[in-house]
Amino acid sequence: METERPKVGRKRSEAARKAILRASLELLRERGYGKVTVDAIAERAGVGKQTMYRWWRSKADVVLEALTEEARVAIVDRDSNDLESDLGAFLKATFRLLNPPRALGPVMSGLMAEAQLDPAFGARFGDYIAWRRKSLGAIFQRAAERNELSADADIELLVDMVFGAMWYRLLLDRPISPKFATSLARTATRAARAQKS
Repeated sequence: METERPKVGRKRSEAARKAILRASLELLRERGYGKVTVDAIAERAGVGKQTMYRWWRSKADVVLEALTEEARVAIVDRDSNDLESDLGAFLKATFRLLNPPRALGPVMSGLMAEAQLDPAFGARFGDYIAWRRKSLGAIFQRAAERNELSADADIELLVDMVFGAMWYRLLLDRPISPKFATSLARTATRAARAQKS
């Protein structure tokens, strides 16, 4: 999944891009989403503000790209041949990204709010969400192929259940712990297997 970017200006310097994404994550952890500005990111990264606006449309787009890069590294899908184990590993990796020290849970909430206010950004954030849904859906799909659940199981509904529980806790600032990951994986596995006739 790639976030959409403006197609204007010079080719991006990879070193500058990494400095900007690193600076944005540092500032987000220090100040929170609402208090971070493009000016502050540019200053921390040692680049001009105009450089950032050549490459991204808004602060939200910079943050979304930083979040995407973090997720690519932090959330690695694994196939252990067991639905509950795979779900637990996926959720624990996801929750580690949201909790300290990475502490990107409040950032996700900020991006969700931004997506409600800016339809153009909302579409790009929707692409990120669709990418994460596809990754989770693949875990259920593999289970269906192993006959752990019925071949016609409602995978979209199962994904809604898992991510719905995560987002509910995230938006209400309730704990998203490893214990919750284990419990949610167990509950989702039972629900998935209950669909098997």
